[in-house]
Amino acid sequence: MEAVILAGGLGSRLLPLTERHPKHLLPVANLPFLTHQLARLADAGADHVVLATSYHAGAFEPVFGDGSRLGLRLTYVTEPEALGTGGALRNAADRLDARAGEPVVVLNGDQLSDHDLAGQVAGMRAAGAVVSLHLVEVADPRAYGCVPTDTDGRVTAFLEKSAAPVTHQINAGCYVFDRSVVAAVPAGRVVSLERETFPGLLAAGSRVVGFLSGGYWADVGTPAALVQASADLVRGRVRSPALPGPGGSALVDAAATVRPTAHLGGGSAVGPGALVGAGAVVDGSVLMAGAAVAAGARVTGSVLGPGARVGTRTTLDGVAVGDDATIGVDCRLGPGTRVPCGATVPDRGR
Repeated sequence: MEAVILAGGLGSRLLPLTERHPKHLLPVANLPFLTHQLARLADAGADHVVLATSYHAGAFEPVFGDGSRLGLRLTYVTEPEALGTGGALRNAADRLDARAGEPVVVLNGDQLSDHDLAGQVAGMRAAGAVVSLHLVEVADPRAYGCVPTDTDGRVTAFLEKSAAPVTHQINAGCYVFDRSVVAAVPAGRVVSLERETFPGLLAAGSRVVGFLSGGYWADVGTPAALVQASADLVRGRVRSPALPGPGGSALVDAAATVRPTAHLGGGSAVGPGALVGAGAVVDGSVLMAGAAVAAGARVTGSVLGPGARVGTRTTLDGVAVGDDATIGVDCRLGPGTRVPCGATVPDRGR
């Protein structure tokens, strides 16, 4: 089985964490996020994956190499300019092997799921469809495009965001394509799968089916979502083949330092070279490589970029701190606060 991962997005919703890094390489449960997707593909039977990259394209190959450590063969393709989801897929298509009759799995590079990928492939074949879409039900679908299906699972429409959605089913960003559909996507221009390719297939009478699952799914596109996904992996709420073993209250890299009186919990992940000082509390948070939380500080539901530093007795709640930023002593930062890379928040009272 071959697959394409669409990993070219700018990650603007994840700023400041993406000022210096592609979102797909940000650590989630102490591993670059794409590691979890690649491991799932290998687990489902994929042997060749094409990474369609753009933003910080040169950062991927030093991390994953030829893919052999994950049991895969990796090929890297760079978009010369942003081409949309369909254009990026078409740009990557020439690097796929010629495997007649075998479908192609396509993943958006910011989705975390534990659905039955092999079952989705088998279901598409059994239905005689040209495309299968992974669908999930969400409580409030107004922020998403909706994908209604009939009683046989056939997709009937692709609907834009609406204040009155007709279904709670949304597109979860994992597709299985017949190769003829990939080949038919126009080359060399911007194409949206969601707005152009899929509606065009329906208009032509092609069979497009949904694969509805009730398992775990997350769009890891904001700092809060990244923190939650990491904690869910650490605690075992969602399984990743790249992260074996039972869940726990925290995941600490062997090269990190946690002082004996510090407290870690809530599925926190502490990366290599990070430091958690005496009496500090880190709950449900992500500390990337070299980040430091000083004595007596409290970090909850937050993410610290590489080299970020949090001062003594400071409290962070729902904060995203960029690379090499410094938060001073006795500060109080609340939900939604984003501290740019290299910035300094002075000690409270200064």
